[in-house]
Amino acid sequence: MASIVESNKYKWVALTNTTIGLLMVTINSSILLIALPNIFRGIRLDPLSPGNTTYFLWILMGFLLVTSVLVVSLGRVGDIFGRVKMYTLGFAIFTVFSILLSVTWMSGPNAALWIIAMRVGQGVGGAFIFANSSAIITDAFPADERGFALGINGVAAIGGTFLGLLLGGLLAPIEWHLVFLVSVPFGIFGTAWAYFRLHDNGERIRASIDWIGNVAFAVGLVGILTGIVYGLQPYGGHTMGWTSPFVLSCLIGGLAILTAFVVIEHHVDDPMFQLKLFRSRAFAMGNLAGLMGALARGGLQFMLIIWLQGIWLPLHGYSFERTPLWAGIYMIPLTVGFFISGPLAGRLADRYGPRPFATAGLVLTGFSLLGLQALPMNFPYPLFALLLLLVGLSMGLFAAPNTSAVMNSLPANQRGAGSGMLNTFQNSASVLSIGFFFTIITLGLAATLPHALFAGLTGQGVPAASAQAISHLSPIGSLFAAFLGINPIHQLLGAHLLAQPGVHASYLTGHSFFPNLIAGPFGHGLRLAFVMAAGLCFLGAVFSWLRGAGQSTVMHSFAQDAEEGLADVAEVAMAEVGA
Repeated sequence: MASIVESNKYKWVALTNTTIGLLMVTINSSILLIALPNIFRGIRLDPLSPGNTTYFLWILMGFLLVTSVLVVSLGRVGDIFGRVKMYTLGFAIFTVFSILLSVTWMSGPNAALWIIAMRVGQGVGGAFIFANSSAIITDAFPADERGFALGINGVAAIGGTFLGLLLGGLLAPIEWHLVFLVSVPFGIFGTAWAYFRLHDNGERIRASIDWIGNVAFAVGLVGILTGIVYGLQPYGGHTMGWTSPFVLSCLIGGLAILTAFVVIEHHVDDPMFQLKLFRSRAFAMGNLAGLMGALARGGLQFMLIIWLQGIWLPLHGYSFERTPLWAGIYMIPLTVGFFISGPLAGRLADRYGPRPFATAGLVLTGFSLLGLQALPMNFPYPLFALLLLLVGLSMGLFAAPNTSAVMNSLPANQRGAGSGMLNTFQNSASVLSIGFFFTIITLGLAATLPHALFAGLTGQGVPAASAQAISHLSPIGSLFAAFLGINPIHQLLGAHLLAQPGVHASYLTGHSFFPNLIAGPFGHGLRLAFVMAAGLCFLGAVFSWLRGAGQSTVMHSFAQDAEEGLADVAEVAMAEVGA
């Protein structure tokens, strides 16, 4: 009886600790999306200078790249050496690099390079946590309760990305160092708690590390993701860099190395990537459904932020300096949706099986995205908020059941590797999604922005020769300006040109000229991106349905279980804090 009571208590300790860990990591993965304007001002670096575009992209995407590369390897290492040990090590690494980020003292390019390097270190710690948290939960909970537990973890992992937007908007205007410092107390507490309270109760496997496979996978994936980062930047006379020899070499070389990696994994004794797991239909279809969902979701944050910061908020009287904070506030319905539906969907999946809920979640996400694409650029906020809430609810409805189904399909000694593979698909898809969304929007801007900018400038008294030169503003530069909440018109025209007779300087540099200018070109690309993202959701729903039916044996009251489970989590958390 004592062992049963202890086991029941331990599962809530494991859930609470891993939820804190995932929440901390995912908040930090997105907090920069809103905080970047303040960070660039703080380190005195002009984000619109062509030479600084690389810093912008690597600060933004370096964290995702590192976690994508390492998460499978570190999940495998957890299977071999102990998941709790690797998870606790990740907590400690993440905390150390958060401290180093919070004491950034340099300025200019040196500060940007420091932030990039420290974010890479954070990514290493985050990969340890991502790779082992789901496996720790799966080891701690019986099969008929895992959906609920993984649902709470899933809400933390996905909802944290949206919560980071709000925290970035609140903290960065006060002091941009706080963006990095906020996770330090949680990191110290979580590391100590994991070290003293968590223990390995899963199966270990005796195996050697597949060094050749690890290196091949890392090099191939880094090559592809690096190609995406540099493909977003202008090259020669082209709007984007997809024809650059360097980008093509990265993409083709990375794909070739990943192809070789698949061959390697079929011929080594202890492969890093357990390809045999894909023989399970539930595992294979769950990963494909997760991949499609992440492709649709990954770039969504960027597009919504650009829409709010660059167009809607300025048109409603918000200064460009205030738009990052209010963009986070106005996106709260998205976060609320995640936090409502995640745990509920996990428990329902435990009782009735994951397939109907995961599939319905992707279908509803697709229809919600179609609703967003139908909105005008200057939308009524209540309707926008309702659609954001539906996106959040539907994504939460998918995330927990899908993760639960994938983890339940795994043998006990492969849970770390399987969890790492699931996270790799989702993290890699997020980076691919960013490149996908940015490419669609940028191509749309390139086709129509020069003419719109020339007509708009000359209509406000700017001489034709000057307007012609300025109208060739890089589309990616205009996107970054909108993303960072910056009005580039003042910088492009300069004080001398704005002071010339007949130039309507106050209107050109005010709240409405630039937003109205890019609304049309941006809206065309945005609607196309939303439609394509909805298509990915519907395709993912097909994969989700093909996973096969799974019926849980939970027969008692769902409402009672949900209430008692959440109460136990809160009780354990409060007791541990008090201890």
